[in-house]
Amino acid sequence: MEAKEIFKKFGDHYSVDERTFKMGINSRITARIAERFRGRRVLETCTGGGFSTISLARAARHVTTIEIDKKNQDQARQNVAKAGLVHKVDFILGDSLDRKMLWSITDIDAAFLDPDWANSGPGHVYRFSNSNTKPPADLLLETVFHVTRNVALILPPSLPNTEFQSLPAFEMQSIYLENEHALYCLYFGDLAERIGESELIVRE
Repeated sequence: MEAKEIFKKFGDHYSVDERTFKMGINSRITARIAERFRGRRVLETCTGGGFSTISLARAARHVTTIEIDKKNQDQARQNVAKAGLVHKVDFILGDSLDRKMLWSITDIDAAFLDPDWANSGPGHVYRFSNSNTKPPADLLLETVFHVTRNVALILPPSLPNTEFQSLPAFEMQSIYLENEHALYCLYFGDLAERIGESELIVRE
């Protein structure tokens, strides 16, 4: 991975591998999302390389982030340290769907969920109901709702939004990086600024 590509996407010369580079969200987007978490105590699932963690930690009071893959977590720890934010982040190695573990985390008032949009090959179609993200986005949302109702959920832009009809009231934000539809972010609880559709365009 070229250093200039890493810097352009994440804002510094962080440690990445091919997967964490691909799955990591552009830091210009995560910085805007993180503003909704300003001053909060945040639960983050699916740490990855720690790029969203860094944006959240810059805005939030504190971040507790869960990752199931130790290699990813080690990379995230390194990146959070490089950003000078170790004092604002607690790392947990475990399964984000483990309710007992989640309920043991205290002082959480909002959550940021970014399940892995793993592509299973040609003809892959993303789903929300019976989700094929990792962990499944529908199960992850249901599980985390037992901890807080103030949730932001990242989903791929190709996901049919008709699948969200059974969910509690939410804001569905289409986020664009320049002219590219980069992702959806669904905001629940008091993270939602309005109920219904909204749009955010982020410039390079």
